[in-house]
Amino acid sequence: MDGVVKIHGREYKTVALRVHEFKAEHEDWSIQTELVSCDENVVVMKAMILDSIDRVRGTGYAEENRRSSKINSTSAMENAETSAIGRALSACGFAGTEYASADEVVNA
Repeated sequence: MDGVVKIHGREYKTVALRVHEFKAEHEDWSIQTELVSCDENVVVMKAMILDSIDRVRGTGYAEENRRSSKINSTSAMENAETSAIGRALSACGFAGTEYASADEVVNA
């Protein structure tokens, strides 16, 4: 299946696949993200899954350090947002065999 990555013998879904599955099942729900904090070193993002009447059904947070990798030096906010979305989707049941997404495990 495309969007599933094996890491250390376990299968992890990418956030892109989780979003696709979520949208297919809940066309009238939404994903909202929010910048919690940002400075020269650390970015923290929050993601919320909202149902059709704007009730929060899942929440996820993620933190990225700009100095942790080359990609984070320019894209820490984007990486944190993707991870936060993946965690919020996991809270709603859109996960693989593990709560973490493939993206989070690879970046860990």
